[in-house]
Amino acid sequence: MVKKYVLVSGGVISGIGKGIIASSTGLLLKTMGLKVTSIKIDPYLNIDAGTLSPLDHGEVFVLNDGGEVDLDLGNYERYLDVTLTRANNITTGKIYRDVIERERKGDYLGKTVQVVPHITDAIQDWVERVATIPVDDTGEEPDVCIIELGGTVGDIESAPFVEAMRQFQFRVGHDNFALIHVSLVPTIGSVGEQKTKPTQASIRDLRGLGLTPDLIACRCEKTGLDEGIQAKISMFCHVQPSQVLAVRDCNSVYHVPELLRDQGMVDYLWKRLNIERTITITPALKEKGTDMWKKWKQLTTNQERLHDSDAVSIALVGKYTYLQDSYASVVKALEHATLALHKKLVIKWIEASDLEPDSRVSNPIKYHNAWQDLCSAQGILVTGGFGVRGSEGKVAAAKWAREHKVPYLGICLGLQIAVIEFARNVCGMEGANSVELDESTTTPVVIYMPEISKTHLGGTLRVGMKATLFQDGTEDSTIRKLYGGGSEVLERHRHRYEVNPELIHKFEAKGLQFVGKDETGQRMEIIEMADHPYFVGVQYHPELLTRPLKPSPPFTGLILAATGGLQQHLVTL
Repeated sequence: MVKKYVLVSGGVISGIGKGIIASSTGLLLKTMGLKVTSIKIDPYLNIDAGTLSPLDHGEVFVLNDGGEVDLDLGNYERYLDVTLTRANNITTGKIYRDVIERERKGDYLGKTVQVVPHITDAIQDWVERVATIPVDDTGEEPDVCIIELGGTVGDIESAPFVEAMRQFQFRVGHDNFALIHVSLVPTIGSVGEQKTKPTQASIRDLRGLGLTPDLIACRCEKTGLDEGIQAKISMFCHVQPSQVLAVRDCNSVYHVPELLRDQGMVDYLWKRLNIERTITITPALKEKGTDMWKKWKQLTTNQERLHDSDAVSIALVGKYTYLQDSYASVVKALEHATLALHKKLVIKWIEASDLEPDSRVSNPIKYHNAWQDLCSAQGILVTGGFGVRGSEGKVAAAKWAREHKVPYLGICLGLQIAVIEFARNVCGMEGANSVELDESTTTPVVIYMPEISKTHLGGTLRVGMKATLFQDGTEDSTIRKLYGGGSEVLERHRHRYEVNPELIHKFEAKGLQFVGKDETGQRMEIIEMADHPYFVGVQYHPELLTRPLKPSPPFTGLILAATGGLQQHLVTL
């Protein structure tokens, strides 16, 4: 079977938007009826993203198989509506571990193991192997694999991967390999002149390493590239003007696929990869792709028509709010829910520690601003996270939501926070806490899961797709109805602490219902408060399965409750 590969690299600066370009390219090819998969290459030495700080690397995205990976795999899944595996995220650590293990087994017996050819061969073999894994509901091998090379061309960390891709283009053949290079065209000076030198330098570095771009995606601030800029980049970078794409800043990333399509990206790749002659597209997949594009266009059209009168404000209370990529999937889940309900999302970012009494003394302005944002929000979302910092601020947010009947959604730690607050202020359990937040607590309402290692942090969480069973007598549960009324749901988890099962009867006696549990009945998965407009906590991470055209039920419930439409919606289910 012929396989096509599209490599997306970046130059000038990191964080230039390669992930969105890669996801948009995959989406456009899928709307043409092709089966598409994606691979993200991260040049760091970590085996996975599990131990990386969100402030350093953005959120840790979790897959069905429990893989803790780069957040860009979340973009791929959401745009392409596919289910990826941990193997779809390649790191330097994984490659070197693989090669060293093979060396120890004697696979290279008698040979000197080197970066070239052994590391570069391992990278190519990995890409070819993963590109054959089915990722969608067809159960068939993908036609196209989008490969995103993390970092910036010229970085010492990415050099082995660049060399591997240089070799790979000859391994698979010219008709089966295309390269999109994402670069920056900055606007300099008071006159707003666009400069092409950074892009020229980046392409020169890329070509010097043996890779020639087929398309140059130029990130720019304005409405597009100024007159003559496209021709200048074309001349100095050895491509046709039609191969220079202007990727301007958009109101929403959901507009990027349309922006690329309008500039002929699909037509170019169709010819460049000789798709018409080498890949057979079934009528069913072609029709499905056409329908997918119609829905995507409708999504972006609806977004453009939203007005301030449609706004709904959600207070997002977390400890990594200084880097909003830390909550990329949470934000996407909120966006998907609001778009589906024709609402305009307004997020009030609140650093949890700013809500705490100590902040009132150390920084009263931040303290009062944080509380003003919390009190004026139509809904409150307390996110997941690890560590004690900001935990009491989250407890305060949960208390405000419970007492003032403000719609509340707690995710992972957000569920545990709600239980801690309820134990303290409703059940009278003074000093109730999590052993994560206070190891010496005399009232541990959240405890270490017994099977989790207390000495190793990497790869020891309860992660991946797990079943949550709705309990008998919960047929009238709001969250159960939002999920369609079934007896169970499958969602992705990432945690090492759980609500203490020995105390459940005390909480339920006071009105906190544990409507969802795991298959053993000992692990609490979903909480709900009956005498509240919407007070829900989930131990899993529902934001990891959200899709632009399939919003997550807990987030949909939060937005509905925040806008006063929940009860009417439940009647229609």
